[in-house]
Amino acid sequence: MTQATGQNAKDKSITKDSRSALMKGHPVSSFSNSAVQLKSSWLEQREELNRAYLHQLNPDRLLVNFRVNAGIQTDAKPLEGWESPQCGLRGHFVGHYLSACASMIEKDGDTLLKRRITYMIDVLAECQQKLGGKYLSAFSEKEFNTLETKFSGVWAPYYTFHKIMQGLLDVYTLTGNKKAYHIALNMSEYIKVRMDKLSDAEIEKVLYTAEANPTNEAGGMNEVLHNLYALSKDPAHLKLASIFDRKWFSQPLTDDKDILSGLHSNTHIALVNGYARRYENTHEGDYRDAAINFWKMLNSHHSYVNGTSSGPRPIATTPTSRIAEHWGIADHLSATLTGEIAESCVTHNSQKLTARLFQWTASPLYADIYMNTFYNAMLAEQNKENGAIVYHLPLGSPRKKAFLKENDFKCCNGSGNEAFTHLNSNIYFHDQQNIWVNLFISSVLNWKEKGIAIEQDCQFPEDNKTKITVSTKTPTQFIINLFVPSWAKRNTIILVNGESIKAKINPMSFVQIDRKWKTGDQIVMCFSYDFHYKSMPDNENVIALFYGPTLLAFKTEKELILKGTHDQIISGLSKQTNGSFFNLKNNGVVYELVPLYQITNESYGVYATIRNEY
Repeated sequence: MTQATGQNAKDKSITKDSRSALMKGHPVSSFSNSAVQLKSSWLEQREELNRAYLHQLNPDRLLVNFRVNAGIQTDAKPLEGWESPQCGLRGHFVGHYLSACASMIEKDGDTLLKRRITYMIDVLAECQQKLGGKYLSAFSEKEFNTLETKFSGVWAPYYTFHKIMQGLLDVYTLTGNKKAYHIALNMSEYIKVRMDKLSDAEIEKVLYTAEANPTNEAGGMNEVLHNLYALSKDPAHLKLASIFDRKWFSQPLTDDKDILSGLHSNTHIALVNGYARRYENTHEGDYRDAAINFWKMLNSHHSYVNGTSSGPRPIATTPTSRIAEHWGIADHLSATLTGEIAESCVTHNSQKLTARLFQWTASPLYADIYMNTFYNAMLAEQNKENGAIVYHLPLGSPRKKAFLKENDFKCCNGSGNEAFTHLNSNIYFHDQQNIWVNLFISSVLNWKEKGIAIEQDCQFPEDNKTKITVSTKTPTQFIINLFVPSWAKRNTIILVNGESIKAKINPMSFVQIDRKWKTGDQIVMCFSYDFHYKSMPDNENVIALFYGPTLLAFKTEKELILKGTHDQIISGLSKQTNGSFFNLKNNGVVYELVPLYQITNESYGVYATIRNEY
């Protein structure tokens, strides 16, 4: 069915009523990695591409720079790219690698990765002891000396320190390796000694990051230290984490003031994840408000149609800031479509925040943004043929995805490899008794503590329905909350054991099915897809096209300029019978469109401009 529906800037803004829903709600929890397994599907194939890459890396090459820095002999060949001995960020990818491997080990007990991680942790512990028992990195301590005296001239030593520490904590929490935890504890003591020597004014200079492409980027140091405090309950760790929670950034967010314009996106979204973690530990309302208000600003005023953000800086002072990596003026996006917008690391960090805020509130607003970004940004970052990742995901025209090489080891290599070990995350949530189904992915949930299992079968989003089969040890009363996204129509069908439910089915809501469930009970959920568009907030004639939940990309080697009204353009769209292919007839041209996540090496475009001059 073809129906002309659209969304402009006013529609996209979060209303006062929905703001209240973002602040309050029903807290829920995510399931562990081991509780949810992907079934055989196109999505599981994406996960396996990523696993293959993790398997092929040589642990001794990953460890070269750590051993060299510790004065330990090694015959292994150094890695290339951002892990080369000349790169200031060397060691950062190793942190991502530890986190990614720990995730896979927890998920399915990957024996190769388990042996590898045990070996790597033993080597890192040896390196730390050689360096005095506290410090651990792939670069010299002199990098921190330079940062603390010149406040520049180095490339983000705390950023890399964070990646390594978080990797160690993930290895501990997900695989039980206590040695990894003790290495991280020692690293925190090292940071404390350094910070204790600095005055407040010096700390402010070390951690002030308002300029373009700040070389003192601290990554998620606040978040990893708050994570450490959650494990240790040591007040010293909370105090240390608080040093990295800079008020110059958090207080305006708490006060609901949008100061994002000009800031380096990934530097600061990482800080917000730290604020959220602090609230979870301390229940300080200011940090809850900072996280929620930031999310609202980002998604209402700084994000593209697929939930991504970052692009050219309004006042560009570096080559990168002219085209990439920064937030711009609120609601001014149509003139920012360079070939290097939408940094993948920013997308992964925003998804982390969105999932966390959903856990606080179970708000469908968070579920909706998460689903959109999952299919139309995150999955679009990966090459479906070989698992390669992009640094940026362009949305203008004509554009191409510039997939990173296996030996680039850039930030988005690392965050992407980590993210694709979590494709089974955030499909299901729970409270003490009930289950939320947020994503329609072929998977099996095993809630062992409750004796409940859920099996979901679908080919979403290419297919518009999902089937959920329940198993219980004994008949059990609980609620299954089914997410109904914003794009769903009111004629969405939900059947329980073949019978239609009586509840109202409204877009942007959860439908509650409360009954005594028994083994063999089935739910079938069927959506009606239509074509619709979404406009840029500052130009209603710059549009992107959707089919149901799916963002469509034109296959084109030319700039996309369309003719006619919005309704006429929508009426020219049709779905082909041979899979997920679409045609648009416009101004005498027949365009071929496919889901953005299916684009690999083709030239493409997402946003098109309507021009009707006479």
